[in-house]
Amino acid sequence: MEKLLYGAAYYDEYMPCERLDKDVKMWKKAGMNVVRIAESTWSTCEPQEGVFDFSHVTRVLDACEQAGISVIIGTPTYAVPTWLVKKYPDVLAVTKQGQAMYGHRQNMDITNPDYLRYSERVIRKLLEISAHRSCVIGFQLDNETKYYGTAGKNVQADFVQYLRQKFHDDLDAMNAQFGLDYWSNRINAWEDFPDVRGTINGSLGAEFEKFQRSLVTKFLAWQADIVKEYKREDQFITHNLDFEWRGYSYGVQPEVDHKEVAKQLTIAGCDIYHKTQDELTGREIAFGGDLIRSLKQDNYLILETEAQGFPGWTPYPGQLRLQAFSHLASGANGVEYWHWHSIHNSFETYWKGVLSHDFAENAVYREACVVGHEFERLSPHLVNLKKQNQAAILVSNEALSALNWFGIEATAADNGETTYNDVVRRIYDVLYDHNIECDFLFPDVTAEELSAYRMVITPALYAASGELLGKLRDYANAGGVLVATYKTGFANEYVKVYHDLQPHGLTDVFGVHYHEFTFPKQVGLRGRLLTEGALSDTGACSVTGEGTDLPQAEIFMELLEADMAEVLLDYAHAYWKDYAAVTRNHFGEGMGYYIGCGCDADTRWMVLQEALRDAQIEIPQEQYPLIRRTGTNDLGKQITYYLNYSGEERSFVYDGADGTEVISGKRLESGQTHTVGAWDLCIVEGVNRK
Repeated sequence: MEKLLYGAAYYDEYMPCERLDKDVKMWKKAGMNVVRIAESTWSTCEPQEGVFDFSHVTRVLDACEQAGISVIIGTPTYAVPTWLVKKYPDVLAVTKQGQAMYGHRQNMDITNPDYLRYSERVIRKLLEISAHRSCVIGFQLDNETKYYGTAGKNVQADFVQYLRQKFHDDLDAMNAQFGLDYWSNRINAWEDFPDVRGTINGSLGAEFEKFQRSLVTKFLAWQADIVKEYKREDQFITHNLDFEWRGYSYGVQPEVDHKEVAKQLTIAGCDIYHKTQDELTGREIAFGGDLIRSLKQDNYLILETEAQGFPGWTPYPGQLRLQAFSHLASGANGVEYWHWHSIHNSFETYWKGVLSHDFAENAVYREACVVGHEFERLSPHLVNLKKQNQAAILVSNEALSALNWFGIEATAADNGETTYNDVVRRIYDVLYDHNIECDFLFPDVTAEELSAYRMVITPALYAASGELLGKLRDYANAGGVLVATYKTGFANEYVKVYHDLQPHGLTDVFGVHYHEFTFPKQVGLRGRLLTEGALSDTGACSVTGEGTDLPQAEIFMELLEADMAEVLLDYAHAYWKDYAAVTRNHFGEGMGYYIGCGCDADTRWMVLQEALRDAQIEIPQEQYPLIRRTGTNDLGKQITYYLNYSGEERSFVYDGADGTEVISGKRLESGQTHTVGAWDLCIVEGVNRK
């Protein structure tokens, strides 16, 4: 990309008054150079079947073309018009809860032939009036697409065909792999296949979810093929991938295979929303950015993030700017807000944009002006930031689905609270807090891709094929440092539990095995990694742990038996004292670390710090809330961001040579102490790490 993009989503059709000329002037004043339009507009663009009105689109294109503002066109297929549902009620998805009702967006069956036929027509009509325009730089396919629980008869019929192909029409093989003899769930004829919505079989259920994720890939690939017929060579195709939602962007998206979808795009894009004010940490920005960057090992676009958002997200002075540059620090080439103006009606009335409902200049807009002009001035130094990280985390939709079926804390009463994404984030966050940057890998990883990293971590890789586990084994044998957490290597890709020693295929890599596991209750951790060595001998036989200050085992604990491994931590408990909790093992040319229980952030860091040393990965001096992120720019120089996520000044000792702080132009000498203000940042170009 030639320059950084900065702007917002814009909805002329929602405006309560004539605003376009004023808005364009405000964009220009703010240094905004891009808007996204049209992705929410099907019922406006086609108010009745076959009646098209793209005047809202063309007038924005005209204004942007005249003003030199770039435009991303979103295909308008993620919310269906009333007339389509009236004529074809089956376009609404049938889910476990029954058929969806009209009103909410993303309530359709993305495989329905009537939905697809009318979607294709409106996409083509939109592209005919927009793709040739000089201001249009790219296209966004649909919007935060997922499978929306679709499980109607047509979807299930396709799923049966998918299984027949996968198992080569061998029902016995499928029944054996899924364990369907249990509770008389065995299927003895393909025509007898039951409604999958009712299954209690985790293997079959997880395979159906995998199939549903493939529907998303197929749908977006279909849209991409249509767009390719119209787009110019210089125009890109993207999509705004999102994440597991917990009131903000949190973890791996369970309903989309991001890696497969990214293959349909020329540039990956995503939506990242997060807490602000005193709860702004930058963790969600970094996690989401690192994940999306890793999909294509390339730069990406932030297609949506908040400016104001909910009332609790209204940023403190300086935070909007800090957030924008934080996206760039992870490798983003553009930042767009959802959205420009606050909406005056309907569901998202109080999800505020850059402007409030009064359209007047406000503190957020004035700070956006600062960001926009800094992006413009610094673009040659900051665009196309490339990273070469030495650590990676392997994430898996298959493991995520499996652990939704078989919860980490599941009891006879419920499935528990801790999920796959909790384990992933507990690993990622402690690395982030200590400024260890990482990439993400996926189950289709190749041996060559693994070999690019000195350390690979597999948090809760519960469901994994023998092939994938074999690649991880070979990686460690060849000299890599492999770190696994509890719940790794327990079941195959069909969620069938391996029937040999756990962790399957990796017992000699980690030098441990286990037969039993339980939930920790007042179980301390002791061992040489603890900073207070005397504590490791106290409370060893106390069932309750009373009188001890030991860190505690949390969430889940495997009773590890060390065969060859060095025990780094064991359990301080009268009945679990003979079992290991965390181990380290030499294997071939490499190392295997196994974390057999949940533990607090300090203990996690002790273990990971040891592994990082074995991997010969440098551990920076800076720690959260001062975050350091690095890369190489188009000029071949190293760029280092120092991001202060706190309301107090933070200092660091500069240890590079020939450094220039690009925002101020100030020269930095090696050994010089530099101060970063509250919710502020500095960016150094030309750092040579010692």
